[in-house]
Amino acid sequence: MAKESMKAREVKRKQLVEKYAEKRAKLKAENDSEGLQKLPKNSNPIRMHNRCKLTGRPRGYMRQFGISRISFREMASKGLIPGVKKASW
Repeated sequence: MAKESMKAREVKRKQLVEKYAEKRAKLKAENDSEGLQKLPKNSNPIRMHNRCKLTGRPRGYMRQFGISRISFREMASKGLIPGVKKASW
């Protein structure tokens, strides 16, 4: 499980990205690099991490399912993900 402070930090980053998305797009269209530098660093969408929706784990994230590989494996072995069969793991 991820720390609550790390999850909260990601939520704040997401809010900043949404807040400055329109302004960032406008500055990029104008090629205004100085204006982009004045924006908060965490307002850049590159600084966001993908996290597992169940555990908050940032590593081993599977975009197609929105969960980490560990959660995927547990759910697949329980039969909660349709179309996935246990092979040799």
